Amino acid sequence: TQLLISGWWGIARHVNYFGDWVMAWSWCLPCGFDHIIPYFYAIYFAGLLIHREMRDEHACKIKYGKDWDKYCKKVPYHIVPFIY
Repeated sequence: TQLLISGWWGIARHVNYFGDWVMAWSWCLPCGFDHIIPYFYAIYFAGLLIHREMRDEHACKIKYGKDWDKYCKKVPYHIVPFIY
């Protein structure tokens, strides 16, 4: 398999996780800011996605070896472009 270095995957290695997290927030925000309970999902999901990203990074390092290192240098951000 080949590594994608163009489009969204040329900006962040797991940028699709950021889209998933934004969708989670979109389901929480209509509830307003009176309680934290509606935001539990987005907070939990953030932890889940970060843990998943760490597992994916490890698996890709094993699968692609030196090519993964080169990819990481070209695409330094993990999930959120220009931040993480």
